[in-house]
Amino acid sequence: MLTNKQKEYIRNAEHRYNIKIGATRSGKTYLDIIYTIPQRIRERSGKDGLYVIMGVSRGTIERNVLEPLRERFGNNLVGTINTSNIARIFGEQVYCLGAEKVNQVSKIRGSSIKYCYCDELAEYNEEVWELLKSRLDKPYSCLDATLNPESNTHWLKMNFLDTIEEKGIDAYVQTYTIFDNEFLDETFVKNLCKEYEGTIYYNRYILGQWCNAEGLIYTRFANNPKKYAWKKKKQDGSYDLPEGITVIGIDYGGTKSGQAFVCTRISNDYKTIITLGSERHTGDIDPVDLEELEIEFAKKMKYKYNCEIDYMLPDNEEVVLIRGLKRKVQELNWNTLVRGCVKEPIKDRINCGRTMISYDIFYYIEEECRTFEDALSSALWDEKAKEDTRLDNFTTDIDTIDAWEYSWCRYMRNINDMINRRRLEE
Repeated sequence: MLTNKQKEYIRNAEHRYNIKIGATRSGKTYLDIIYTIPQRIRERSGKDGLYVIMGVSRGTIERNVLEPLRERFGNNLVGTINTSNIARIFGEQVYCLGAEKVNQVSKIRGSSIKYCYCDELAEYNEEVWELLKSRLDKPYSCLDATLNPESNTHWLKMNFLDTIEEKGIDAYVQTYTIFDNEFLDETFVKNLCKEYEGTIYYNRYILGQWCNAEGLIYTRFANNPKKYAWKKKKQDGSYDLPEGITVIGIDYGGTKSGQAFVCTRISNDYKTIITLGSERHTGDIDPVDLEELEIEFAKKMKYKYNCEIDYMLPDNEEVVLIRGLKRKVQELNWNTLVRGCVKEPIKDRINCGRTMISYDIFYYIEEECRTFEDALSSALWDEKAKEDTRLDNFTTDIDTIDAWEYSWCRYMRNINDMINRRRLEE
């Protein structure tokens, strides 16, 4: 069964560029899996040029495109990506390339592309897009793309979409709202609307509109921090925490910013994320003193919650400081692993943190997290930035937010998967 929007796309998407913009879960990618990609590949079989599937990364291509194709058509028709970045799909060789950096797509330089599918186009580097356009040089060359809208000043909107009519570009552009998918469960839609209410994500992910980020980032938390205070205690007065791992994220600041530590308990089922404590230190601090501050904070958390610190995850760019902390932990004979943190894109971290708050899986220990509460309540979008960016002009405490994100970023995919299951269940 197809929605009216999907049927409209099948009727009209016969141009060089065919682009679907709009809400999450509105059926954009589903249509491409069951119809568009197989049809385009078969139509161009035997013709000159390359087949290309592009995504933000090789991993997102596998997750968003190849896995769904494989589930529908089977392993024989949809293969895996080999070391040459090629997958055999419907009997054809298809290049599967990440688009976050120009050097990732160097393989298509000088080659004609007969068909290109772009997943999450708004996430690409603009130079990659310009390279793609120059390679669609056959009379039958064609590109299909899906994306969620971003800011009004996004390069794709300003430099391509807004110029289609003026330049006479052969393109078909379709916009979706979440309400265009008649097959979505009404309760799911209601819950998603409630989750995004009052944020830029409502405009983008529900209504499919381009809009700029402005104001508070974590509005729901800032309006009522006490709602998220963890209050469960045992009979002896200590906090009753879920079974899981305890992680300390560490952000190293410069002379104008600070050194921030945030300790987080992540439950084994990823359904409860609790910020256990936070500290921030400013001023000139030498590496030896910094190590002492880190160790004292870890000892405080161990004593306060009677737990082991499973991981300490500092800013992965500070290799020397990480090495010193690792040596200090080894001298104490702690069973704690020290390694550089994982840094997912900032807006992905913001979206995950905001979603944890919306779905009430996030909590914090109020009396141990004063710096954290202040940082999260005052985090602002940078309204002058062309893309979604946190305001980072030393007027707000970005250091503590970075440390908080470092403490759970390694497990972000697990957390997002759990939240997606919750959405479907509710």
